[in-house]
Amino acid sequence: MKVMTFNTQHCLNYLEQKIDFDVMAEAICACDPDIVGLNEMRGEGKNPDYTEQVKTLAEKTGMPYYYFAPAIVLNGEGPYGNGFLSKFPIVHAETVIIPDPVPHKYDGYYETRCVLRAELENGVTVLVSHFGLNPDEAENAVATVLSNLAKEKCVFMGDLNLRPDDAILSPIRAKMKDTADLFEGEKLSFPSDTPRMKIDYIFVSPDATVLSADIPAIVASDHRPHVAEIKF
Repeated sequence: MKVMTFNTQHCLNYLEQKIDFDVMAEAICACDPDIVGLNEMRGEGKNPDYTEQVKTLAEKTGMPYYYFAPAIVLNGEGPYGNGFLSKFPIVHAETVIIPDPVPHKYDGYYETRCVLRAELENGVTVLVSHFGLNPDEAENAVATVLSNLAKEKCVFMGDLNLRPDDAILSPIRAKMKDTADLFEGEKLSFPSDTPRMKIDYIFVSPDATVLSADIPAIVASDHRPHVAEIKF
């Protein structure tokens, strides 16, 4: 199974700064994944710029099964969150809201986030998330992910806004394998044109065999995609 995580920045062409579904679909198809976790996706809302982006990418990539998990509705008009594309039938999918830290411990920007959880017909459970920018948000996100993991045949992926050596990731590393361990040399994911950091991840349950992993040099969104080939 080939897995891909991709923060599309609401399908914004990074070089031309306009919404471009074709460029995003081409980036996905170039990697030929079986499942894709998507971050920063829009849903249909009162704001005319908010359309069913996950459905559009599903149609353009030929991946027939999809799910959109809104975390927030911006200004009451624009659903915004995570998405999932799959070549395998989805038997159940849900949106799990990550609890907001109360009170906020930091002065940074806070935003409610979610975990997309999908169960596939082939028995694989997939979690997709986009962690908040503040440590207390990330800690709540980690706790939410851990409470929704499956013991076997499980994939967790997304833009976690954390560097690989961040201790906040330790509880996840204790439960799952980081596919990036198979990278040949250093691979960075953000920003896509001149990457300076790795903040995008694909983790798998211990029963998985990781066959390969990469962050291809694709400049479509502001993040490069991260791919991994795994076997359960």
